[in-house]
Amino acid sequence: MRFAVLGAGSWGTALAIQLAQNNPTILWGRDDDKLNAMQQAHCNKYYLPDAPFPESLTLEADLEQAINDAQAVLVVCPSHAFGEILRRIKPLLKDRPVAWASKGFEPGTGRLLHEVAADILGDDVPTALITGPSFAKDVAAGKPTLVAVASEHPEFAQKVATALHTETFRVYLSDDIIGAELGGAVKNVLALATGIADGMQLGDNTRAALITRGMAEMMRLGQALGSRPETLMGLSGLGDLVLTSTGDLSRNRRMGLALGQGKSIEQAKQEIGQVVEGLGTTDEVLRLARRHDVDMPITEHVWKVVHGEMTTREALSALMGRDIRPEF
Repeated sequence: MRFAVLGAGSWGTALAIQLAQNNPTILWGRDDDKLNAMQQAHCNKYYLPDAPFPESLTLEADLEQAINDAQAVLVVCPSHAFGEILRRIKPLLKDRPVAWASKGFEPGTGRLLHEVAADILGDDVPTALITGPSFAKDVAAGKPTLVAVASEHPEFAQKVATALHTETFRVYLSDDIIGAELGGAVKNVLALATGIADGMQLGDNTRAALITRGMAEMMRLGQALGSRPETLMGLSGLGDLVLTSTGDLSRNRRMGLALGQGKSIEQAKQEIGQVVEGLGTTDEVLRLARRHDVDMPITEHVWKVVHGEMTTREALSALMGRDIRPEF
């Protein structure tokens, strides 16, 4: 299946390179100047300079042309731009199915992205989500990676998996799209928390505790939203949480490290130079938790730090001072 990948950032480029291992692939980006530079350099020199483009990867600056030349679309953009890009491509899709590798919620509503897709595209368009523990740099370098493709459309899910699957990129299938999306979003908030702790040099015990108790928060929210617990214990939940909380390529972890070291959010944004999904996701996760009456103290205190209502030391003190209670 020939995909048009919409989004030429690090993750979109890495997935386009991966897809091009099996089929001719098209990569579209909204910045013509950057696309021209990538065409000349034969790589994405901004994000993945050491990953040359295969001959089967074509760059296309015209969105309509990119979609017309493809059999399916893969959207790879920040979650806050997801609805906008779907509305833009809807008139161009015709019968083409849509996958995405974006993680997060719709800003302001807390809706999962599959809900946004169904609302904009309708229920007749086959859709699927690619998620799991996967840094773009490692995927582009051909390092062994495992992901999940979650969908309520099994035939399309199988086609997406087949298009991606290689000797170094293994794909599993899931029909629990709620759990898959939830894990990929909530882990960003928890990576902020573990990054803050490491920035404060609180030690390995603290990091392990935050990951474990953060996982408990994810499971409680998942139960309230109707996901299956095994999904959240799999690649799209626990796997992504461990990677994002411990890997220094994680933008969310790096943001947390900066906050734990006493830097401001703006300073950290300038240093990172890319979108940090966890900052906006914190609002939506807390909104969902309150709506469903789910106790998520780590998330709540990360939100307070991000919004300047608490210092990192005050948040630590508040979390450690909570009453004794059963673990489960």
